[in-house]
Amino acid sequence: MKRKSLLVWVWLVSSVCVVAAAYLGTSVKFAQQWPLFEALRATAAIIFAVIGAWLAIIYPDRLRLSFGALAKKQTQEGFGLRALFAPIVHSTLILSAVLLIGVLAPLLRPLAIVREHVALCRGFSYGVLVALTLWQLFTVLLTLVPADVAKTAVDDNVAHADAVRSHFSAAQTRPKPSSSDQPPHA
Repeated sequence: MKRKSLLVWVWLVSSVCVVAAAYLGTSVKFAQQWPLFEALRATAAIIFAVIGAWLAIIYPDRLRLSFGALAKKQTQEGFGLRALFAPIVHSTLILSAVLLIGVLAPLLRPLAIVREHVALCRGFSYGVLVALTLWQLFTVLLTLVPADVAKTAVDDNVAHADAVRSHFSAAQTRPKPSSSDQPPHA
């Protein structure tokens, strides 16, 4: 229930931010917005690199198998791969949107309807920019999932090793029963 409530709040705050950006962004020229779009494109490239590195480190064998017929069966590792691919998919969509905006903006600029409604178009563009930025922020947070999984696995291994070490050290410090402590054999 808490997760659903948090999700509702995130969507609500994000929507308010996008609407506010669209309203307030009417005075922000596209030339001022474009470097921010470029930053989104650079962030998408960084996410590709980070997730690519995670894939190569965590799943080298799985990646090798992914290109062959042996990868047909979905395993527990497959769910991990799906979680790793989510940021790549999101970044691909964001990158696609930025690339399309970069191509379409110069084509739309000379149109009479755009020139007549420059402020509205600027506001719309700035709203899209903020929406893509919030989406990219979410995607950046998704890149922390592999690190969290790795840390949890390391913590579990350390806890298990400590428990085993504690068990064996306790067994070694217990006094061995003497022959007088044992019951007589019948």
